[in-house]
Amino acid sequence: MSTATILDYGVGNLMSVRRAFEKCGANVRISRDPKEVSESARLVIPGVGAFGSCMRALEQNDLSEAVCDFARTGRPTLGICVGMQMLFDASEEFGEHQGLGLIPGRVVAVPGTTLSGNSHKIPHIGWTGIYPASAATADWDATILARTPPGTAMYFVHSFTGVPKHSEHRLADADYGGRRVSAVVRRDNIFGTQFHPEKSGEAGLDIIRSFLLLGDNRA
Repeated sequence: MSTATILDYGVGNLMSVRRAFEKCGANVRISRDPKEVSESARLVIPGVGAFGSCMRALEQNDLSEAVCDFARTGRPTLGICVGMQMLFDASEEFGEHQGLGLIPGRVVAVPGTTLSGNSHKIPHIGWTGIYPASAATADWDATILARTPPGTAMYFVHSFTGVPKHSEHRLADADYGGRRVSAVVRRDNIFGTQFHPEKSGEAGLDIIRSFLLLGDNRA
């Protein structure tokens, strides 16, 4: 059975994430113990709310260094929503805040207008299709999108979006009013989803299943 550790730093929908992983057949552990994190086969970083408060909670629980050390081992790592945003260098949400620096880039506000200049709702909430971010990242085999056809709708709730410094780290995008927003980012073994796979029905469960197959020799 595949195993996964869900990081408990006081922020995030731990129970809904846990239920989704267990539905996919995973043996799940919820932990805020840095030693348990270091011994995990796979690590999941949930997150809801503001970037700065999530980073403070991570640091106050002495987990920032543990997460970075784990991710650099090459074992599968997944950030969800704000958990994805924290993978970046920094965020401009409510001021300047430093992130984990695992994926070069910044988190910026989703523009409040469509590409044609009309106002649209912020936050971006609802079901939106995801597509390859570029021709270079169109091959989703051996990623968490291995079971996901382009155009599949996922459930988003966010006002900010991660902008990778390097285009090869941008795996999938969503279109919001003609604006590209990062839907999935990836650097080697490190993945992030701006949407909530645990709230995205069977399509979201397929992403979790694909994540659980990564690094299967370490299960």
